[in-house]
Amino acid sequence: VEALLEAIEEGKQVAVLLELKARFDEESNIEWAKALESEGVHVVYGLLGLKTHAKIALVVRKEGDGIRRYVHLSTGNYNPVTAQVYTDIGLLTCDEAIGADASDLFNYLTGYSAKRDYRKFLVAPFTLRAGLQALIEREIDRTREGDAGHLIFKLNSLVDKPLIQVLYRASQAGVKVDLLVRGICCLRPGAAGLSENIRVTSIVGRFLEHSRVFYFRNGGNEEIYVGSADLMPRNLDRRVEILFPIQDPRLVRSLRDHVLATYLADTVKARRLRADGTYERVKPAPAESPLDSQQWLIDHRAQAVVTQG
Repeated sequence: VEALLEAIEEGKQVAVLLELKARFDEESNIEWAKALESEGVHVVYGLLGLKTHAKIALVVRKEGDGIRRYVHLSTGNYNPVTAQVYTDIGLLTCDEAIGADASDLFNYLTGYSAKRDYRKFLVAPFTLRAGLQALIEREIDRTREGDAGHLIFKLNSLVDKPLIQVLYRASQAGVKVDLLVRGICCLRPGAAGLSENIRVTSIVGRFLEHSRVFYFRNGGNEEIYVGSADLMPRNLDRRVEILFPIQDPRLVRSLRDHVLATYLADTVKARRLRADGTYERVKPAPAESPLDSQQWLIDHRAQAVVTQG
């Protein structure tokens, strides 16, 4: 916020959307909104009937004879307190299509545009539900054609019935489905004839697992989307959410091998959901060293971070 206030003092145009219904942050957000408005910042308070849960920042600069957009997209809030105790993932990019999507989204949120289709983003409540379902259906189709299908989803909660049903269909088609669901999970894994290919793991450790990551093997042309949305009706239908693609193959491999694979290999803080709805601790195999995924990511943080030019 201080940087935004400094920008307005330097004559930059600044617009901020502050969600006043943000849980635990209502009072501080109101105070920040007053401070920003008093300095001339264009403050928007969200859309009627839709809570804004997306996390996005856009900087537009004149460089040479043109305009360049820099976009930061995140799974976590711009909150210095939760940033110390939550696990989150962010992407900083100047990709032109993502920058155009960011501009279109801000124009929509500030009332300057009614645009609801996007180039790279999946945006709730418009394209996110259908986009995710189409990506899962694509994995089903590829598996039926002979490819080894694999989905890895990491999220806070899995509640949405239509998406649970399509995950069941994926399992029945032979797609391997790994779900890292920290909290509520309404899907039953390991049920005969229904979800035998689905494994659900919950990681509860020192830090609150908050990142949402969606991996699709896609016949070897792997794709990952990251963003702010859980698979719940409120996130998909009643909130403004973003899932954004990770496009650099190095970043895809880093998230797959250093983040998702590490969580799936946890034998200290992981609990596995059984078909009867109970959880059991995951223990290391005999002669295997215990693996605490969060501690591993701290110790190997240079491996888990990759930059792109």
